[in-house]
Amino acid sequence: MIALTEKEFEAAKTAALALSKAAGGMRVLSSLNWDVAMRDTFLKNGTLPNPKYSTIDISEAREAIAHAHKHIDGEHVVMQWLGRIASTLNSTASLMDTRGTPEFFDHSVSLYGRPTNLMLDGKTKVLDLARHMDATLDGMDFDQLVVEGFEEQLNAEGFAGALRAKLEPFFGADAPKVVVSKKVSAKAAASSKRIRIRADAQFTDRDVEQLLHHEALVHSATGQNGQLQTNFPILRHGHPGTTETQEGLAVFAEVITGNMDPRRFRRLSGRVMAIQMAIEGADFKEVFDFFEDRNVERDQAYENTRRVFRGGVMSGGAPFTKDMVYLNGLLRVHNFIRTAVKLRRSDLIRVLFVGKLDIEDIPALAQLASHKKIEPPKFMPPWASDLRFLVSYMAYSAFLNQVKMPGFQAYYSKALDVVPNVWTFADGAPTT
Repeated sequence: MIALTEKEFEAAKTAALALSKAAGGMRVLSSLNWDVAMRDTFLKNGTLPNPKYSTIDISEAREAIAHAHKHIDGEHVVMQWLGRIASTLNSTASLMDTRGTPEFFDHSVSLYGRPTNLMLDGKTKVLDLARHMDATLDGMDFDQLVVEGFEEQLNAEGFAGALRAKLEPFFGADAPKVVVSKKVSAKAAASSKRIRIRADAQFTDRDVEQLLHHEALVHSATGQNGQLQTNFPILRHGHPGTTETQEGLAVFAEVITGNMDPRRFRRLSGRVMAIQMAIEGADFKEVFDFFEDRNVERDQAYENTRRVFRGGVMSGGAPFTKDMVYLNGLLRVHNFIRTAVKLRRSDLIRVLFVGKLDIEDIPALAQLASHKKIEPPKFMPPWASDLRFLVSYMAYSAFLNQVKMPGFQAYYSKALDVVPNVWTFADGAPTT
């Protein structure tokens, strides 16, 4: 692959700086925040949310994108990468301009897709994957999977303290600040420098590990690594073009570290199905009822529904489609890493952590890394920095795909058909 000329490199740096300014001025999720009081009003008396979105001037962001376009020239893979970002940020600006209107949905689809989109195999819809995952877990008694007394209950302050103790050994002086807030809608939200915990949320000690690996060791870490990229500061900013890979990587981290919970997998699947319901015309109350019928606690059912309708319209037909990226992102990341291992290119796994990026950006970033134009990641989760387990896991995964499973499953289904039920974890914790 031909390296950038010095002139092209300077043009790319100028474009990346302009795009960084544009991305920094368009914080999509914070622009979609709802007044927390609407949750209590809805749960107490059924009053539908009526969110008001503050006016945001993004004219400077649009000017920065236009300036970047002037310096993006040629077919070099780095210029293609910057061109994709510029296009994404233009669509992001349009998304923010149309909050609360039906047009918002069109821009959401262009940025995040829709549940009926085909995945990379060209055959499977994201909605199909969600329904398959949901059907696999439907009817399972999750309480039987938990060892009684194994999970300690924590309030927000206790959770925050436990998380701080996990962050400091990894990040040292760069550890994100953990704060308890009454203003955050989700149970937790992370940036490179701060993790906010909702003051009235309840947690378990298992949630500490889940949030550590998802939010801190992926989202916060890639943000801090992006801060090191002085040549290409766009890597410090997450934007809709990076969302699918970043969330897929974070969910993969939960899986690979043993911190994925079946309830969470079902919640991710349910959100995809709820988005499709809203696209087909379901309103806020109908989607809320869908979640509540799935035995989701009312607070969480509201939060799941809020995520679908933020930025869109309460009457249905125009939802926010971001939450469909988690499952597709997980598969994309899993298969990218598996392919990298198969090709003996585990070096590319490190590239995933140099900042906020999409898997499609890897060729451009590898080109820059090979010429020392970007910095190696300072922070990587243990499962990615020590690749022994990851390589073993991926090799086994590739092997498993070659095994004809129906024969195995038919054999064991017949053998287990008459086996009686025995004790569950609820009958007592296993001893060692």
